[in-house]
Amino acid sequence: MNKFLFRIRTRNGVLVDHLSFYGRDEDEARRKVAQIYKHCEVLECTQRRVSMNGRLGTVNYESLTLPLSLS
Repeated sequence: MNKFLFRIRTRNGVLVDHLSFYGRDEDEARRKVAQIYKHCEVLECTQRRVSMNGRLGTVNYESLTLPLSLS
């Protein structure tokens, strides 16, 4: 899965940094940005490859670390 980090200017002129969206490709991520921030200007877009562990992927019991005691 790809994570895209955007720097945009909203239609009101506000700069938004570190805006991240997941997508199969940059076009899909840009569509997601445009759905939320209508009429924005994308100033910068960088791609990061992320692993699918944790929140978006599968988690098994062996990968979890649990506290030894509750006291």
